[in-house]
Amino acid sequence: MAPATPGHLGPRRLSQQRLTRDPFATPAEVVGWLGAVQSQEYQPATWSLGMRLRGPGATSAEIDRAFDEGAILRTHIMRPTWHFVTPEDIRWLLELTAPRIKRTIANYSRQAGLDEATFARGNEVIADALRGGKHLLRSELGEALTAAGLDIGDRMRLQFIVMNAELDGVICSGPRLGKQFSYALLAERAPQAKTLPREEALAELTRRYFTSHGPATVRDFAWWSGLTMGDAKAGLALAGDGLAHEEIEGQMYYFAADALPAAEATREAFLLPTYDEMLVGYTGFAAATMGGRPRDNPNQFSATVVIGGRVVAHWRRTISAKAAVIEIAPFEPLSDERREAIFAAAGRYGQFFGVSVECVWLASWL
Repeated sequence: MAPATPGHLGPRRLSQQRLTRDPFATPAEVVGWLGAVQSQEYQPATWSLGMRLRGPGATSAEIDRAFDEGAILRTHIMRPTWHFVTPEDIRWLLELTAPRIKRTIANYSRQAGLDEATFARGNEVIADALRGGKHLLRSELGEALTAAGLDIGDRMRLQFIVMNAELDGVICSGPRLGKQFSYALLAERAPQAKTLPREEALAELTRRYFTSHGPATVRDFAWWSGLTMGDAKAGLALAGDGLAHEEIEGQMYYFAADALPAAEATREAFLLPTYDEMLVGYTGFAAATMGGRPRDNPNQFSATVVIGGRVVAHWRRTISAKAAVIEIAPFEPLSDERREAIFAAAGRYGQFFGVSVECVWLASWL
């Protein structure tokens, strides 16, 4: 692989994240490759998967089907927030990252008046309510907890009790019920979920991250995984010869030892949604992720247009059952070629959601 420069990072990451090469056939393959995909905003997260798919599975309807059938799951994990994970990976990922999450949110739990005894009782009640293949909304879990004599108090107390049940591996996502999200017992939803010894799990997550997100730094990995820097460094040591590294401007970047040669910058445009892995998978977005300037993207996680591995605009959309309006705010004047690339990306977005698309160009956000 040729020596990397900051300007090469964007194209190489687009390639390793399977945006510019070797797309997948199923949502589960995308999620498994990336390790986990942030998904607290469900619809944009399905587009993150869709950009990395080709063929019959590359539609929002097929991803909804995969989610409802349990081919991909959703739970609180890592930083913490909701992520898509595969049924095979969910348990060992929780066992690796949940202890750190619990320490992170411990003060908030105490402020909500919750203790370990309450969480343990909550787990029992929730498990009883869901046992036998039942799927319940959060509000319905709240009703079960109240009926069992637990004071769920305000919305925050219920949120923490349910999140704790996720972190303890008691529950995970069930199918959508209309437009709402249900919960199911993890043991029933993912009966084949495997567990791993901690060091093996740490090595696996490290390899998975740097293979799919590299070149990246150890600090990037610690941020993405929610693990400590000590754990991130230990993971690198455990990963061994599976990873290679290069120094770029005094910073060490790691990637899969068998990664393909550095990709040339593509002219294709990508409408990256809020919290796409190209945005949240790294620290220091402007300089480290795309080789851009700090002014290129003041909000790291906002929906972003990327061409050639560089940020060129923000975008937002208003979508209905039949149409989408995509507003684009460039950071600088765009050539006709780049505008055409963005139109093509908007067309792919429309195909994914099965709607017509209109592009509106803005001088800036209103």
